[in-house]
Amino acid sequence: MLWKLSLTGIKGRLKDYIVLFSGLVMASAIFYMFESMASNEAFLKSNSIISMVVFVFRFGSVLLGIITFAYILYANSFLMAMRQKDYAMFMMLGAKGRKIAQMIFIETFLVGIVATAVGSLLGIGLASGVNTLLVNQLNLQISHYAAFSPQALVVTIIFFSVLFLIAAIFNARAIAKKSILALLRETSTPAQAKQRPILLLLQTVLGICSLAIGYYMMSDLLKFQLIGIGIALVTIVLGTYLVFRSVIITILGLLKKSDGIALKRLNNFTLSQLSFRIRDYTQMLSMVAMLFALALGALTVGLGFKNQIPIMAKTAAPYDLYLNNAQAVSDEKIAALKPTTDVNYTLKESSDSIYFVKEEFDDANLLTSVYDNLSVDVHYTKVTGEQLATDPTQQDQLRQYLLPDQRSKEIKIVDQADFDRLSDPESSLRMIQVKDFQSNYEALHELAQENQTANSSETPDMNFTQRVFVYDTYNGIFSGFEFMGFFLGIAFLTMLASCLMFKILSGANSDIQRYAMLKKIGTRTSLLKGSIRKEIGVLFLVPGILGMIHVLFGLQMFTTLMIDPYHNLWLPFGIFIALYAVYYMVTIWLYTNIVLEPKKK
Repeated sequence: MLWKLSLTGIKGRLKDYIVLFSGLVMASAIFYMFESMASNEAFLKSNSIISMVVFVFRFGSVLLGIITFAYILYANSFLMAMRQKDYAMFMMLGAKGRKIAQMIFIETFLVGIVATAVGSLLGIGLASGVNTLLVNQLNLQISHYAAFSPQALVVTIIFFSVLFLIAAIFNARAIAKKSILALLRETSTPAQAKQRPILLLLQTVLGICSLAIGYYMMSDLLKFQLIGIGIALVTIVLGTYLVFRSVIITILGLLKKSDGIALKRLNNFTLSQLSFRIRDYTQMLSMVAMLFALALGALTVGLGFKNQIPIMAKTAAPYDLYLNNAQAVSDEKIAALKPTTDVNYTLKESSDSIYFVKEEFDDANLLTSVYDNLSVDVHYTKVTGEQLATDPTQQDQLRQYLLPDQRSKEIKIVDQADFDRLSDPESSLRMIQVKDFQSNYEALHELAQENQTANSSETPDMNFTQRVFVYDTYNGIFSGFEFMGFFLGIAFLTMLASCLMFKILSGANSDIQRYAMLKKIGTRTSLLKGSIRKEIGVLFLVPGILGMIHVLFGLQMFTTLMIDPYHNLWLPFGIFIALYAVYYMVTIWLYTNIVLEPKKK
């Protein structure tokens, strides 16, 4: 009988349970996706040049575990809030507290286990899909990655099973200790937001100091090494929570005391809505801020490595393509590239020397790379024929474009007249630049391979001047970082969306009555919608701002791996903010439909 009543209660709150279940499923799916990468040491070591990458991901697992733990705690409180009145009714009907405790234990644990199983399967599917998408679309070169990881699956199941077991035990004991009246009144009892000013000031100072310590540790990881990562992890998480807790309470208190703000339109109602569940909001906002920073940071770093590959290839190889014995190459294929630079340097080869025409280099200077100041703005030095004739260092720049069996010979730069008198075999060295390397990559790669095949002495490992080969080399080095960045960015973004959606929609049904009362006393719908936009806007804006600050300081960790981690920062930030804004609008629409247009039963 009791279980029939319980199932009836669940059926009556099916939408709330769907929100709860979906949130738990996404949490376990994202956790599995991260663990599938973090537990794969072969993948991490083979796709990263950082020796401590495995240790870094271990710290990442701890951080995600903390976030997941906080998420499960909130989800558990939501479950209890939904069911407390039902349990109180059962007690009023004569059900024993022990029986109720047993029922809530089974219900909590069963929901958690089923959500974990479904989430793990979803995580495997998402990991496979994201892997395929990134590798195919971004032309990544990674190895040893497997979407299905038995170790990650076991870790996920054990971790969530322990969490839900603890939650089930806690719920059972909490129900057994509470009176019927307490169960009926608890969900309508507001959390106290007032605290002593001294305590608020202390929390603010401690929070800011914690963040400062974390930012400082990230700014010089070469100095602090692994201990710096650990300290940064602890201090930033702690600082985020303390800043939110103290600052939000202080700001809400000041705003409510300001008649000019609080008494305008429905601002007092909006501020009261925020104050009503301030403790839940503090925990959730802290969690969302960390997820925001992780998602945005991962996507920014991934995009940074992607953008860095062509920059480094361009620095190492001034020309998009060069062709030895170019007289044998089809001019039609070259013309199809629509080259911006197409220069032929004529040469003659004797048994011990390579002869070039001085005037040809005077007319079209040889481009050489400048490595002294490596930056995103690649600059080349123009070398004239006179410089080549007198400077052996500059001759070495030209020598690297020759075939391996030619590089040991002496380079001589002679006048056209002297060149014409030579009877040695003549050939040409063709230097080509195109407008867009990326769009012409396939055609350039084909011509570079044809050049290699036609000149059997040339091998990719012997030259670092053919840009497509240089590009492939750097792509192999940085693809691992790029894959990790995009993969984790997508995963954390998904969990971020899940957390916000869960928080906002989980409280929607309890807000219906409040908005209904305002409508009954004549409040315009436009004012109610404005209040909703402001309340939800706070939940999106505040963690977003702190999350972006985390990212700006966190990028300092990659200054040794990237030319400029802040280059074109507007692009990932703009894309992320645009997606965030879209999600904000969707959330407003969903919440508004629930609280202002409830379906009649």
